[in-house]
Amino acid sequence: MATTTFSMRVRKEAAMLISQKTHCRLAELAGLIYTGGEVSFKEISFVSDNKDVAKKVFTLFRKNYKIIPDVTVSGHGRSRHIKISLGAEKALQAVLKDLAPDNELPGGGILKKNCCKRAFIRGCFLAGGSVTDPSKGYHLEIVVPCEKLAEKICDLVGSFFDDDLGEVKFTLRKRHDGSDVYVVYIKDSDRISDFLNMTECYRSLMDMENIRVEKEIANSVNRRLNCEMANLVKTISAAQEQKNDIEIIEEYLGIDNLPIPLRQLAKLRKEDTEMTIKQLGEALDPPVSKSCVNHRLRKLKKIADELRAQP
Repeated sequence: MATTTFSMRVRKEAAMLISQKTHCRLAELAGLIYTGGEVSFKEISFVSDNKDVAKKVFTLFRKNYKIIPDVTVSGHGRSRHIKISLGAEKALQAVLKDLAPDNELPGGGILKKNCCKRAFIRGCFLAGGSVTDPSKGYHLEIVVPCEKLAEKICDLVGSFFDDDLGEVKFTLRKRHDGSDVYVVYIKDSDRISDFLNMTECYRSLMDMENIRVEKEIANSVNRRLNCEMANLVKTISAAQEQKNDIEIIEEYLGIDNLPIPLRQLAKLRKEDTEMTIKQLGEALDPPVSKSCVNHRLRKLKKIADELRAQP
């Protein structure tokens, strides 16, 4: 059984959304066709290997124009391609009147309203988009056939964000066959969340936010564990150095020849290298503060260094 990816789930959710407004359905159809289809004065066609997306194109043609487009299926399994097309005999002129290209972009007033802009962007994403599983990273992209469409998508998506358009960019990419395509992309997790919200993929948005929270908790725990481990290693290393100093003093001077406060501390540290500075202070008689313990340890180190320096 094929694994359903996060990107597939997002596209499926987007494909299931059918607007009740004719102008929004037209805008989404325009996004689908201009991103993943072909428009000419002889035929409009859209090819997809995703049955949900192909079904949506079919539905939008039927609901908007009361016509049934031709459907051609070729290949099988993952190599299956579904072609949805309208020829002259399918009232093509009525569709071309709405979708007529203007500088490689949809013509007319298709993108005047914000709701239509959202629908158009959703159509573009359905035709050429993908999004990385947020548990692995943050990357959303839409592959489009021309630079003008890439610029238009960047402008439209960016208009829904609070700050500048720096988070929405596009780049040129070479296909395996050597042809050029343009890729609109977003790499910021907050902006991808905004994109899912903007395109009304609310279930996918909640899934992403849940994963983000889990990642943040896991990262926080890891940072804390790493910090605690680093502190533990530092403490053990310092305790071992202190024990080495005490052994030098014991060998060349004798612990019993130390002043009583230093003698007590030296014997405690020699017996137990795992005690913290606070625990050492509490174990002394009388108990002393951490700063006092550190002061005595520095004195022991100074004595040890002097003994090491002797010929």
